[in-house]
Amino acid sequence: MSDIAVAELPPVEDEPRRRPAAEPPPPPKNPLLDDGILSTLLRLSWPNMVALTAGTCVAVAETSYIGRLGTESLAAMALVFPFVILTMTMSGGAMGGGVASAIARALGSGDSDRAATLAMHALLIGLCFGFAFMLGMLIFGARALELLGGRGNVLAQAIGYVHIFFAGAMVPWLMNTFAAILRGTGNMKLPSLMILNASVLQIVLGGVLGLGLGPIPSFGMQGVAAGTLIAFSIGTAVMAWYIFSGRARVTPKFKGLRIQRGMFFDILKVGAVACFSPLQSVLTITIFTHMLAHFGTEVLAGYGIGARLEFMLTSIAFAIGIASVPMIGMAIGARQVKRARQIAWTAGLVSFASVGVVGCVIAFFPDLWVDLFTKDPAVRLASERYLQAAAPMYAFIGLSISMYFSSQGAAKVLGPVLAQTGRLIFIGIGGWLLTVNHGTAGNFFTLAAASMVLLGVTSALSVLLTRWEPKVVPVVDPRSSLS
Repeated sequence: MSDIAVAELPPVEDEPRRRPAAEPPPPPKNPLLDDGILSTLLRLSWPNMVALTAGTCVAVAETSYIGRLGTESLAAMALVFPFVILTMTMSGGAMGGGVASAIARALGSGDSDRAATLAMHALLIGLCFGFAFMLGMLIFGARALELLGGRGNVLAQAIGYVHIFFAGAMVPWLMNTFAAILRGTGNMKLPSLMILNASVLQIVLGGVLGLGLGPIPSFGMQGVAAGTLIAFSIGTAVMAWYIFSGRARVTPKFKGLRIQRGMFFDILKVGAVACFSPLQSVLTITIFTHMLAHFGTEVLAGYGIGARLEFMLTSIAFAIGIASVPMIGMAIGARQVKRARQIAWTAGLVSFASVGVVGCVIAFFPDLWVDLFTKDPAVRLASERYLQAAAPMYAFIGLSISMYFSSQGAAKVLGPVLAQTGRLIFIGIGGWLLTVNHGTAGNFFTLAAASMVLLGVTSALSVLLTRWEPKVVPVVDPRSSLS
C-alpha cells in the first residue's frame, strides 16, 4: 500500500471562483468634446460662414437698391441701421448665445431633459423680448430717429421702415431663438441653411417691393422692410417644424410645462448680461451717427456705406464665435476647462486674422467696396476716408466678438460687456472733445478706429483674467443635521 502513489486531488474551494465584473461600455463619443479643436471649430463655422456670406450679399444688395431710391434713402437707412442691428444682435448673438450656452452646458453634463426644458423657457423669453421691441419702437421710434438727427424726407422714410419692420419684431426674435436652440445642440447646418434661404428671399422680395417690378408698385423703404419680415417668417416656420417634430436633439414641450425660475436664470445670467453688449454697441454707433449728422447728408451716407462693410466682416467673427459657444459650453459642462480655454484662444486668433486680412485689403483699395453703392463724389470721398482709417482695425472688432461668444459659452460674459462699456465712454468723451474743438469728419473716423483697438484688447484681457472653473456645490450629509 505504501508503494502505491496516491494522486493528489485539487484543493476544495470554499466558494466558486468569481469572474471579474464586465467593464461598463465607454460613453458615446461627442465630437465637440473629443475631436481636434481647430478642425471641429472650422467644421462648425463653415455653415455659419456660408449663411452669413449670404447675409453680406443682402447688405450689399439692400444698400445698392436703396441707393437707387436716392441719397436721402441711404441716409434714412443709416438712421434705422442701429436699431435693426440691435434687434438682430440682441436676439441672435446676445440672448441667442445665452440660450445656446445653457443648452450646451446641460447636454455636456448629460442632462437632456434639462436641455429640453431650457429650450421651452428660451422661446418664452424670445416672445417677451420681441413684444417689448415692438411696443418700444412703435411708440418711441420716431422720436429716437429725430434725436439721431433725422429731418424732413430722410426722417419720414426712416419712420416708414421702422413702422413696418418693428410691427413684426417678434419674428426675428423667434427665428434667432430657434436657431440658438439648434446651435446649442451642435447643429449648425439647419440654422445656417435657413439664414441662407432667408437671405435669398430678402434680396428678391426687398428689391421687388422696394423698387417695384411689373404690376407691383414701388413701396420704397417700407417695401424693403416688408420683404425682410416675409423672408424671416419662412425661416422661422421651418425651424419651428423641425424642432417640435422631434427631429432635433432637444424637443421643447408645452404639455406639463412648469415655469421654473432656475431655467430662466440659467439663460438670463448669460443672455441678459450679454444684451448690454449690443445695446452699448448700438448706443456707441448712435452717438457717433448723431455727431456725424452735423457734417451733412453726404458724410452720413458715406459712413453708412462703411458701416455696412464693418457689419459684413464682423459676421465672419460671428460665424466663428457662435460655433465656439456649444464647444466651450459642453467642455465646461464636462469640467474640461483647459480645453474650453484652448477653444476660446483658437477662435480669437482665427477671427482676428480672417477679419483683419479683408479689412486691410479694403483699406488699400476702398473703391472695391464703395463702387457697389454710389457714384456721388461727396459720398464716395467720405466713405473712402472712413474705410482707410477704420477698416484695418476691424480685426480688433473680430477679436472682441470672438471673446464675447467664448465668454458666453463659459457663462462668464461680464468682462467683454465691460469692455464694450469702455469703448462707449471712449467714444463719448473723445467725440465731445472733437466737437468742442471743431474736429473734422476725418478726426471722428480716427476716433472710431482707435475705439476698435481698445475694445479688442480689453475683451481679450477680460477672458485672460477671468476664472472659468465652475463652482463646486458641496454635498451636505443630511444625517449631520440630526446630530
